[in-house]
Amino acid sequence: MMDIYYIYFFLQNVRRNGRMIDDGDTFSPKVRRWRDVFWLAIFMLHLIALGFVLVLLGLNRFKKSDRLNIDRYTNRVWEHNNGLTENYWPNYAVAGGVGAALGWIWLLLLGSHANLMMKVSVHILTTYLAVISVLCFWCKQFFWGVAFATGAALQFLYVISVVDRLPFTMLVLQKAVKMVWSLPEVMRVAYAFMAVMLLWMGIWSFGAAGVVASSRGDLGRWWLLVVLSVSLFWTGAVLCNTVHVIVSGLVFLVLIHGGRNASPMPPNPLMKSLRYAVTTSFGSICYGSLFTAAIRTLRWKIRGFRSKIGNNECLFCCVDFLFQLVETLVRFFNKYAYVQIAVYGKGFNRAARDAWELFQSTGVEALVAYDCSGAVLLMGTVLGGLITGTCAGVWTWMTWCDRVIMVGSTAMLMGMVLVGLAMVVVESAVTSIYICYAEDPLLIQKWDPQFFNQMSEKLHQRLQHRSALAREILTQNQHDTRMQDIFHL
Repeated sequence: MMDIYYIYFFLQNVRRNGRMIDDGDTFSPKVRRWRDVFWLAIFMLHLIALGFVLVLLGLNRFKKSDRLNIDRYTNRVWEHNNGLTENYWPNYAVAGGVGAALGWIWLLLLGSHANLMMKVSVHILTTYLAVISVLCFWCKQFFWGVAFATGAALQFLYVISVVDRLPFTMLVLQKAVKMVWSLPEVMRVAYAFMAVMLLWMGIWSFGAAGVVASSRGDLGRWWLLVVLSVSLFWTGAVLCNTVHVIVSGLVFLVLIHGGRNASPMPPNPLMKSLRYAVTTSFGSICYGSLFTAAIRTLRWKIRGFRSKIGNNECLFCCVDFLFQLVETLVRFFNKYAYVQIAVYGKGFNRAARDAWELFQSTGVEALVAYDCSGAVLLMGTVLGGLITGTCAGVWTWMTWCDRVIMVGSTAMLMGMVLVGLAMVVVESAVTSIYICYAEDPLLIQKWDPQFFNQMSEKLHQRLQHRSALAREILTQNQHDTRMQDIFHL
């Protein structure tokens, strides 16, 4: 049965594409067009303008209160505050150091203890969120206590809803780690981008420390910090997805050629992938980074709850409506677009749409929907951010206890960005594996025959499950229709 199914799946894929993957189509010597240039311009202008504002905000409180006389223009709500930028900047330096250390440790232990670290992330995150919630209540920060308690509850419910998927997820992650570990240049790319991010965070934290030290009211400080945090999130996402594109292009080439040391491998594949990522494809990366992470996280949560609703039809209808809405967005904003961007140089929306249509036409979408590898890696990223925020928050509490939440929450975001730069190398390998499996299953079979059989078997099971579910729904609808006809009679 397995062989028959595979032959059908393979032929269907060949008919759709009209051909197998041709090396000449990937990283071709033809000049690539610049894509999504508008978003590239917006991102660069945002960086320049924000960098200028950050320097002003930091200098205004550096060694002298209100040095540039900015406070009188900012907010009508004043409070007596003689804080200086250098009072809080070292706390952010701690956050940057802890976040970078966690990211580097993750990369160093990737080959030997990656599976253990991912399991720890899944099972400890709920407890860590609950502990931080208790600490917030103890410090009389009730809003944050409720927020972290809600996060702990949602995390617990999500893990319960997907616990049956974790074995397959861990299998996929193990194979992705195997692929990444065989490419040492990937680690160097991650280290380099973490260093770039640390340099930008030095400027960003200088301005954030100036905001925390300012004489504005709490509301004014929080609004400014929210704006700065959104900017840092976008910048961090752009760097993460740039690494994603670089690594995806390299992994795709390795899978096409059957190994890192295969003779037909083109020269300097890393430099080609890097050049495309930071030039012609950078606008697409900037565009996708604005929306992809938020939509993907929302989809995971809704999908997890949807699978555990049971027979509550009213609740199911509401959640299903949200699910269909998010599924529509996923068609145009998904992480698999970055593989298409890396390999074919497409614009972001077209790349996302082509990737999703490829999955749906081949049936691999059932496997992608079942896999939770992205969620597991996100849990590790959040845990790293929480540890970073805790370290910075504890030091702030010992010196400036009224600024603990401000410094701790922004430090948490810094930690998440830095740890995310380490995590994304594995996620890039996962996305490339799925795209290759949908394009040409023989690529995965040539790379790892046992893994190919496991993926094919799981895909067969998921398609059977969907088919049975569709029959059940059809039978139920027919039964409801007959009952309505009888009632009208």
